Amino acid sequence: MTDDGNVSGRKNYVLDTNVLIENPQCVLKLRNGVENAIHIPYHVLMELEGLKKTPKLRHIVANVIGVLSEHRDAIHFIQNDKSHSAFTDIVDNHILDEIQASSIEDPILVTNDRILKLQAELRGLKSEELRDSKPFESESQRYTGFVEEGEDIVPNCFTWREGKPVLHAPDGERVIAHTCDVWNVRPRTVYQNLALELIMAPHIDLVSIQSEAGYGKTFLALAAALFAVQEKKQFEKIFVLKPTIEIGAKMGYLPGDVSEKMEPYVKYVFELLVKLHRCRAANKVFLNPNDEMLRVNPKKFEILPLAFVRGMNIENAFVVIDEAQNLARSEVRALLTRMGEGVKCVVLGDTSQVDNPYLNEANNGLNWIVRKFKGFSNYAHIVLKGERSRGPITDMVLRSKL
Repeated sequence: MTDDGNVSGRKNYVLDTNVLIENPQCVLKLRNGVENAIHIPYHVLMELEGLKKTPKLRHIVANVIGVLSEHRDAIHFIQNDKSHSAFTDIVDNHILDEIQASSIEDPILVTNDRILKLQAELRGLKSEELRDSKPFESESQRYTGFVEEGEDIVPNCFTWREGKPVLHAPDGERVIAHTCDVWNVRPRTVYQNLALELIMAPHIDLVSIQSEAGYGKTFLALAAALFAVQEKKQFEKIFVLKPTIEIGAKMGYLPGDVSEKMEPYVKYVFELLVKLHRCRAANKVFLNPNDEMLRVNPKKFEILPLAFVRGMNIENAFVVIDEAQNLARSEVRALLTRMGEGVKCVVLGDTSQVDNPYLNEANNGLNWIVRKFKGFSNYAHIVLKGERSRGPITDMVLRSKL
């Protein structure tokens, strides 16, 4: 075997960026155990560096880098005097150039950017993740809201007793034998039912919900919000707060006011709101509920990007924070410290779908919430499971692990 991985009969595959984006697992398939050699040009890493800023590709690039990092020892990265010429304007290259040109003895680059870590290693530079920024490996998935027999009881967790879930509230145990009916929405799974139970519990101020796409997180949260604001009149207004990474760079190019700029990114929220309006009239959240083209009443319902929340003091409101896996720890803290008196907050997220290029499955806002708040008497967390979801096609996707 030679330095570049050649052995008799072995095929040497050099992978382009597009095949990695099409299927990150192609590295393993083409390698076929140890039969063939996989080569990745340094320029491919640079292209990935650029693509991670594209909203629709961020999570795919994250998967690609995950595969390359996990199988680093089995991949041959091509690097020579032609490897950097076309990418001299990329900041990360300048960072690495500056480190190498410095007189620092045995420097160690600290970064949570996995592409930069790979690039540093190829240049012979040591790199590490910031350990304090990685609380647990997908904590929001590991703690499902249930505890097993023999484990410590956590406030507002569930256990199973004779096939029925038991909520361990601070004021005592409660068997959940009923099915919630919130805004004419009946849960499809026991986990959706328990999520509604936690959201509607008066002693719980903050609920976090983790699941893959298709399990109805946002729909349940909006149904509970309408129920609490319009029927129970417990709050005056509904806020939906959304981390919009792409808006931070592009919002200025979109015409109109804040709501018009936000529209392309939160259309699904509006569609869910209209669907709930058809389940049961939610007249107060619309300016004119009889119009063919419905418009949201900003006095009762508002969707805001993170930049507009800073400096606010939110009171007497039902707040839904969507896609919390794309929030950094500092952003979570900044958001939650905006919550004043009389606030119910529901935080939603999927840590397997992290679009922020500087975060990963473990180092994200949803995990920080679970890590820091687990054990508080007014906090609860649950992971949605089950087979029933949006519909039969989505069910097939979830069951088949497509």
